Formats: sequence, C-alpha cells, structure tokens
Amino acid sequence: TNPMGMPNAYKVANEILKDRFEENNMSDDYEKIINSDIVIVSGSYDHIQDVFRKLDLKFSLTNPNNFSQIPLNPDQIVFINCPGDVDHLGIRKINKFVKDGGFVFTTDWALKHVIEPAFPGFIRYNNNTTADEVVRVEILAPNDPFLQTLIDKNDDPQWWLESSSYPIKVINENDVEILVKSNEVKEKYGESAIFVTFQYGKGRVYHMISHFYLQRAENRTQRHTNSGSDYLYEKLKMDDLKKNKYDYMIDDDTNLGEVEAAFSSSALMNKVLWDKKKQMENN
Repeated sequence: TNPMGMPNAYKVANEILKDRFEENNMSDDYEKIINSDIVIVSGSYDHIQDVFRKLDLKFSLTNPNNFSQIPLNPDQIVFINCPGDVDHLGIRKINKFVKDGGFVFTTDWALKHVIEPAFPGFIRYNNNTTADEVVRVEILAPNDPFLQTLIDKNDDPQWWLESSSYPIKVINENDVEILVKSNEVKEKYGESAIFVTFQYGKGRVYHMISHFYLQRAENRTQRHTNSGSDYLYEKLKMDDLKKNKYDYMIDDDTNLGEVEAAFSSSALMNKVLWDKKKQMENN
C-alpha cells in the first residue's frame, strides 16, 4: 500500500465533507463544527491530532500525566488517544466531566484503561486481540440525519484494525448504541461492534476499536482500486470548478478505497462534533 495514500486521502476526504455540507445547505453546521472546543489527550499508539490537523480543526493537546491538572468544562469534547494511560484522578475527572454534560471519545486500549473504570457496566474488553488487518464495516445509522447526509448506499468502507486491538463487548444492550459494526470482526473475534456510543448523566461517551487515524486501506473490490477521483462522482455534484480543485489534490497514488476509508472515519468524527453542537443548542 502507498504510505502517502492515507494522509492525502484525509485531505481529500475533508474537502468532500465540506462540499457535501454545502450541497445539503449545512454550511452553518460545518462552521459550528470546526469551531468546536476540543481537548486531545496524547497517546503513544493513536494520533487523532494528525487527522484534526488535516481537517483544519483547532484543538488543545495535553499529555496523560497532566490530564488530571487541566481545567475542563462540559461544553468541551475530550479525545483520548490509545492507550489512555490516565491516572485514577483523571478517571474520576472524566466521569464527572461526562456526568455534567461533556463528551468523551476514546480509542482501542482506552476501553480497558479509561472506559471500564470510569463508566463500568456499559462496554468492556472481551479479552481477545485482533491481528493487523483491514475489515469491511457497515455504518448503522438509518435514523441518524447527520450521517444520512454523508454516507450513501453504495459506500463500502474498510476499517483498519491495529495488531492487538481490543474487541468491544456490549454489556448494557439497552443503553449502548452501535454506530458501526463488522460481521468479519464478529466471526473472528466474537464481537461485531466497531464504534459505539452511550449517554451518561448529561453527557455522552464514544468509543471505537483500533485507531482513529487509519494507517491504510485495502482493495477488496474492483471498485476500491479505482482512482480516488472516481469517489468524487459518487459523492458530489461535480462541476468544472470542483473538478479542477480535486484534480489538483488527488495524486495518482490515492485510490478510491483510501479516500472512502478516510471519508468514513472523518464523517464519524464530525458526527461527534455535530452531536455536541445539537446538545448545546438544546440545553
């Protein structure tokens, strides 16, 4: 696979997102999203901040050791990179932050290190670990107006599993919503959940298996090997202006599978920010 493919795919995906918002008359929503109040806790394995830089999102970065010292307010969204090594004061702080209305988003090993101790009884690590592989995923959001505007019927997104990723066992099936699932992961590792969310107090928790920054995609079908620019025609009403813009952005090495994978993960990311905006408007 092409090492440059994913960074470039994320850039292209971000531009497609912007254009989709415009086509759906949601430019105001986009403006609100990119002005979200975001705190990222760094980690040694995942690098959400790299995606945020590609998406032109502002954020403040802190390391896990300092996390329990920094002030938080419930209007913020905290993203915790894998492995999520925050201390017990940090765990208490996350619990209170979400209870008061904050949103928290974690990846992979943070399931065991953050979610289980801070929010017991919702989801847990199932004690299997995955191989390094790319799996096909399904985005389950028939009633989600936001994702409906971004994800189409012919999308066939791939998800990269880091070697030793932690499968997500849903304990509380009434309160945990599975937003993305994979039958392949269920067959191999016993659980289908890829990306889940649940409400806690006035706030919300999101967790995803593997890493937010997808390192690679794989070509499962003939369609995935098509040029990244073919994806534009599936996603957008193309005109000459857009065509010129994307011709300049998409190199020959970036294929459709990579752009689609980056677009799916960026869409989910934006969903979290959008949900937060809606919550704040409704309060």
